[in-house]
Amino acid sequence: MNLEKVIFGFFIIFACTLNFGFFIGDIERPELHHPMELFAAVVVNLIATVLKFGDRTQLGATHLATSLVASFQLIAASMVWAWQLYVVGQPMNSEFTAVVVSLSGGALLANLFSVVLLIGETLRQGR
Repeated sequence: MNLEKVIFGFFIIFACTLNFGFFIGDIERPELHHPMELFAAVVVNLIATVLKFGDRTQLGATHLATSLVASFQLIAASMVWAWQLYVVGQPMNSEFTAVVVSLSGGALLANLFSVVLLIGETLRQGR
């Protein structure tokens, strides 16, 4: 067993599941989307992005692209959240929660593509 591949797969799948955990729930109810879960999703996605920098194959480039998309969208969601709380000075309302959750949904789609690529790569190497 290759420990590097285990760690790589762990962070890809962990990023996807954390993002899914934040995304799930009514899009307009801020209490169903905890900011610490979004923070954890951002951190794990950034770790997964860093782990993808070493692969110089075409598949590695696609992995990196999906991870960059997910990270950028989650960072944008965090910025919207911070804007509402600290610049506007208001608690999250349904409008801003919808924007944050929608951005998280785009990141979730990118994470799912990354997981599918990982599964495809694993199946290809098994032959």
